[in-house]
Amino acid sequence: MLTGSGGTFCAGADLSAVAERGARVNRLAPDGDAPMGPSRMHLTKPLIAAIEGYAVAGGLELALLADLRVLADDAITGVFCRRFRVPLIDGGTVRLPRIIGQGRALDLSLTGRTVGAAEALAMGQALMAAQDLAREIAAFPQTCMLAGPRKCVPTVGPRLALDDGMRAEFRGGLDAIASGETIAGANRFHDGTGRHGGF
Repeated sequence: MLTGSGGTFCAGADLSAVAERGARVNRLAPDGDAPMGPSRMHLTKPLIAAIEGYAVAGGLELALLADLRVLADDAITGVFCRRFRVPLIDGGTVRLPRIIGQGRALDLSLTGRTVGAAEALAMGQALMAAQDLAREIAAFPQTCMLAGPRKCVPTVGPRLALDDGMRAEFRGGLDAIASGETIAGANRFHDGTGRHGGF
């Protein structure tokens, strides 16, 4: 069983610490423990994630490590790190399309939007919102935004093994971090943008 405490599963990396001490405050190495800890592990026993409150950004990636996810009514998921120019780097681009499909994975990773427990069961995109969605996507910093979708596509199916996909994700994430977008986004978060899931 994998769960959080205090009504929150996991809201991801501490962006205030990144803003204060730099991107390398988290472990950034291609092998061994991932930045969020266990997300590169190959488990031999079934893992169930019990999700209450936020499971976003790196917290969503931890939830994706599990074989099964059980969401409370108040659960909120999403690739919120997209909002702050922080790349997925803990298996998100590898596991998300395998679990919910490529189209839905691209939806979440491109928009950074909030997904509640009910929508997590039946996700979709309204055609009428397509133009607004395109404008939102175009407004994101391009280095980090393009790194996610490029990594999602080749990891679907047998084309890339899990480990190869994780390495490709890591390389793309480092490009986004090196561009300076991640530190800038972490500073925005640290200064108060996005508190309580605001966008």
